[in-house]
Amino acid sequence: MDVSLPVWILTGVVIVGLIFFDFFAHVRTPHEPTFRESAWWSAVYIALAVVFGIGVGIAAGWDLGTEYFAGYVTEKSLSVDNLFVFLIIMTRFAVPRAYQQKVLLVGVAIALVLRTVFILVGAAAIEQWSWVFYVFGAYLVYTGWSLAREHATEPDENAGNGLLVRWVRRALPTTDEYHGDRLSVRIDGRRVLTPMLLVMVAIGSTDILFALDSIPAIYGLTEEPYIVFTANAFALLGLRQLYFLIGGLLERLVYLSQGLAVILGFIGIKLVLHALHTNEVAFINGGEHVEWAPEIPIWLSLTVILGTLAVATVASLVKTRREDKTPVLTD
Repeated sequence: MDVSLPVWILTGVVIVGLIFFDFFAHVRTPHEPTFRESAWWSAVYIALAVVFGIGVGIAAGWDLGTEYFAGYVTEKSLSVDNLFVFLIIMTRFAVPRAYQQKVLLVGVAIALVLRTVFILVGAAAIEQWSWVFYVFGAYLVYTGWSLAREHATEPDENAGNGLLVRWVRRALPTTDEYHGDRLSVRIDGRRVLTPMLLVMVAIGSTDILFALDSIPAIYGLTEEPYIVFTANAFALLGLRQLYFLIGGLLERLVYLSQGLAVILGFIGIKLVLHALHTNEVAFINGGEHVEWAPEIPIWLSLTVILGTLAVATVASLVKTRREDKTPVLTD
């Protein structure tokens, strides 16, 4: 896929423009969005992502279009898992609901910058060293195994209290009180940072860990940096609305971690098979390609991803509904 520099620039301008639109249209005036508002704008961003994917399919072929949709669905599902951590961080910092939109939007902006760096580094590494697919594949299989062993809704005691946040607290004067949505205030003649800035630092720094999973995962579905970038961007753009839309549903998705574990493990195996098929590592098969290693088609990848998410969601809702109906015995 040969994407010209003007197309890259135009895409970047559109993405940044959507973030600014989101800020001035919804976030600038602090308020807690209603369910209707969140549902409407979530649908708008999903529609934009779908229209863009159709455009990719028409302009560049449906092989690349399918790669985009597989990448978008994967990144969107991983972003839902990220919302658990965001919820914990918001709770830990006791962020008022009216100000949570601003925190999330800034977090999305930070995430886009960080992931763009990871995407460029990943593309350069893949171009230079084919063995990187072995590393990505092994890492995703390990991550999937680790994720399957934990429960998505179990709070992380360290969430919101990472190294960067602790360093900021020690190095700079801070206050524990919110002053509207301001990032800093002057108290007794001294400029101090508010918890609003600290929670933004916490969410932004946490996204570095999220990128370590999501970028290798989508490179397992496509090697086109443009598709990797746009799939990530569209998945993140609606994250703020999704947070408020499914906030009450998050605790019901009890099998989401297991579903994502299957997806990451599947993509990891796909990457290893691809690495074997294009092998150039000297101590594996004498540096020759392993001909028996199958290439998993993108349509099968998309089917597995959608099917796994559907099963995990339905199983989660069935389980929580049964638990709600189970009478509680008291002495």
